[in-house]
Amino acid sequence: MIVALMGYMGSGKSTIGKNLATILNHNFLDLDDYISNEENSSIPDLFKNKGEIYFRKKETYYLNKILNSKDNIVLALGGGTPCYGNNIDLLLNESSVRLLYLKLSLPNLVERLFKEKDSRPLISHLNTLEDLTEFIGKHLFERTQYYNQASCIINTDYKSEKDIVEDILMALI
Repeated sequence: MIVALMGYMGSGKSTIGKNLATILNHNFLDLDDYISNEENSSIPDLFKNKGEIYFRKKETYYLNKILNSKDNIVLALGGGTPCYGNNIDLLLNESSVRLLYLKLSLPNLVERLFKEKDSRPLISHLNTLEDLTEFIGKHLFERTQYYNQASCIINTDYKSEKDIVEDILMALI
């Protein structure tokens, strides 16, 4: 089984995914890290040197490779992964995949991401809370139609990592 976690950047996909993988005795994969390793380049460098179209094609290629592996995996998707190409269909139509959306509200995403924006190339240029709120709000508006197709939506607002993992475990039963 593959448990795929999707949601906006900063929603906790990697943190929760690692904890969940340990409990389920699954391998943990962060799709962005996997792409970086396979391409021998950081994601920001791939965008800068080869462009977003190249990155999105590789993202779909490696997602397919992972989905065909038949290993037990907890997979943290990139925030945009389900929104490009036919990735959402790949995830929804693969019988071995349980797709979950880690949903964090806009105010909580902004609060979390403002603290770590310097380490996130997509938002590092946004210097005010207002600019960040507008940027994330626009992205969420565009991406929610994809995120809401998950088999289960896990609201993560004001929950501990332990509580979120427990919610996911209950959803997987």
